Amino acid sequence: MSNRNLQEIPKFEDNWTYLYFERGTIDQYQKSIGFHYLDKVVPVPVETLCLLMLGPGTTITHEAIKRISESRCLVAWTGEFGVRFYSAGYTGTYSARNLLKQIAIYSDSEKRIKVVKEMYQKRFPEPLDENITIEQLRGKEGARVRKIYEECSALYGVPWSGRSYDQGNWNYADPVNRGLSAANACLYGVVHAAILACGFSPAIGFVHTGKQLSFVYDIADLYKAEITIPVAFMAAKETPHQIERTVRYTCRDKFKEKKIMKRIIKDMKDLIYGSDYDGEIDTFAEGRDVAVSY
Repeated sequence: MSNRNLQEIPKFEDNWTYLYFERGTIDQYQKSIGFHYLDKVVPVPVETLCLLMLGPGTTITHEAIKRISESRCLVAWTGEFGVRFYSAGYTGTYSARNLLKQIAIYSDSEKRIKVVKEMYQKRFPEPLDENITIEQLRGKEGARVRKIYEECSALYGVPWSGRSYDQGNWNYADPVNRGLSAANACLYGVVHAAILACGFSPAIGFVHTGKQLSFVYDIADLYKAEITIPVAFMAAKETPHQIERTVRYTCRDKFKEKKIMKRIIKDMKDLIYGSDYDGEIDTFAEGRDVAVSY
């Protein structure tokens, strides 16, 4: 939130669904919590929140955490403007409805392949063979993504020899590969926070499996061709010497411009519930819809 007034934060109907704070202290205030910065205290309506995101320079007291947990609000520690995700804390009083639905779909081979097809067609609208397998879809997706890399390479005039990076030797990769890794890390943070805020599991993926962030990777893939890949190539062309910084700030602005958090939550709703969606998607703050302007 920095130095802005809470009246500037966007509303959804009568409730806020998330707030982001940085460079201040959150403490108990009256019967709720307050954000302290400079000589001011801004009351925070934690009872109306599903997600409280704490950015750099934020401190929070034990009593504030107690008040937040009593309100069943998820707390997430993030990077600047929420573009990295570090940790989260919540109580055990939220609904397991969404998690159970996610598990049920994963456990049913027909429903799982249906979700995988829908994920593919959200990005690449084209007819798919009724009997196509997950492995075949992975192959088709890989070919499509490689084509997107080549198109961005030609558009921005940045040489491209393939996706290649070594986590143990960051500087070994060329600028565009470092830019892609940095951009994807930003996207994963926002997706991870959205998944937790809705009560899904980040580990139960449908295309990606076997990792603690499999569902994060599934959902993030929906937006890479639109956001992170072009951002990385643009940054590699304009500021290759400081590509990570450029990528982080550009991703932050793109996420806000494209209302990415709101889109993530709607897409998860469409994928998991489809025609069974009944108008509400449970959150950690039970009974409140999740829809945000990021």
